[in-house]
Amino acid sequence: MALIPLQYRLDGPRHAPVVLLVPPFGTTMSVWDAQLPVLTRDHQVLRINHRGHGFSPAPDGPYTIGDMALDVLRVLEERGLSRVSAVGAGFGSSLLVWIAANSPRTLDRLALLAAAPRTPRSHRWDRIAARIRATGLDSVTDEVTLPWFTPDLIDEHPEVAERFEEDFGRLDPGAFASVCDAVGAMDQRHLVAAVRAPTLVVSGAHDPLLPPGHGRRLADGIVDSHFEVVTGAAHLVGVERAERVGELLVDHLAGPQPEGLT
Repeated sequence: MALIPLQYRLDGPRHAPVVLLVPPFGTTMSVWDAQLPVLTRDHQVLRINHRGHGFSPAPDGPYTIGDMALDVLRVLEERGLSRVSAVGAGFGSSLLVWIAANSPRTLDRLALLAAAPRTPRSHRWDRIAARIRATGLDSVTDEVTLPWFTPDLIDEHPEVAERFEEDFGRLDPGAFASVCDAVGAMDQRHLVAAVRAPTLVVSGAHDPLLPPGHGRRLADGIVDSHFEVVTGAAHLVGVERAERVGELLVDHLAGPQPEGLT
């Protein structure tokens, strides 16, 4: 299958080490806006948009997690980047787990926010995909975006939730339906043990989509990992508790570089 030329943006000091940011499916690279000021102090920050998100192309499906991970590796190759650190969020984290297991020398350090080793069986992403194809993206907006924020944020900062809902409404419907199919089939329990990069796993304490137990299981399967729960946050933990997540990422990325990956 042909690789897709994803939209990307590179910010920060030209000769600094690079950190790749992979957003949750359903959001664009703007989900990292709050972390950009702190991360660009000591890093170049490479942000991408998934297939059908932002200005990235929206090829016909089906998609797999491997296909979309190879899209990301294509961006790194285009930029001449053979080794980076990386942060993923939501089910977008699964692309980094795939890369860590299949191209282990690519990643120095890894951070996974609101992630899981497999999609819970109770999630019916196949039904969401079918509904999008039948009646459009608007028919699933509430179901997809409701877990992203706590009720407190929605009450106190409704403009934040509204902005992300508006961004979601701009996605390519067919591409997002194909992403949903890929998410529904995601099971990386066999890959997690192959991750050798030092890894930070962060869960939102009030994430209804992937509660902290999923993050704990993911961290438990990775040889060199550290697990954190951030209070007062739902699924988009990096948006709702931006300062705390920024602190965790800066500390983790500043850790000692590994001598080598096996």
